[in-house]
Amino acid sequence: MTDEVARRLVHVTGAAVPLAYLLGGDLVSWRVVQLFLAVALVAVVVLEFLRLSVGLDWAIYERLTREYEQENPAGYALYIVGMAAVAGAVSVGLSTDIAVPAMLMLAIGDPISGLLGSSEASNVKQLWVLLVMFGVCTLLAAPFVPTRAAVLGGVAATFADGVKPTIAGYVIDDNLSIPVLGAVAMWVGVVVIAAV
Repeated sequence: MTDEVARRLVHVTGAAVPLAYLLGGDLVSWRVVQLFLAVALVAVVVLEFLRLSVGLDWAIYERLTREYEQENPAGYALYIVGMAAVAGAVSVGLSTDIAVPAMLMLAIGDPISGLLGSSEASNVKQLWVLLVMFGVCTLLAAPFVPTRAAVLGGVAATFADGVKPTIAGYVIDDNLSIPVLGAVAMWVGVVVIAAV
């Protein structure tokens, strides 16, 4: 259980990125967030290349990666990819009011769900854990977007949390899908449904 708690604590530190933007005033613009995540993205691509291709085997990988990540991109890398994708989408029209809660869904909602639903015996989360995930993610989005968008974002993040598809032998970790699907669903709630 200590490795699981350590993974979740690392997860929560990612909340510092959107919170720095919210609380940073003039010091932390969205451009600073994007640049930080771009640098982090380059770093994780290099680290994952070294880990998967060259065989870099640091002790921290043993503690913070799961068994299915041994031959696949690790969750920490997909976490950065998901956060960077959402942050970068702001440059092509996504609102920061959507990007910030999508990032918080990953940084806060996912570790709560993970701790509540941790089980070595099963990969399937119980319904009550998914309901907690939905509630947390919807509440995280509510201050930023209309209620319909917050609910859609909560549903999408919960779906991403509960489903880990495997495509061509690669597990699509929820660290990638939670912020991306959450952002897309909130965008639909803000832009598409409002236009109808």
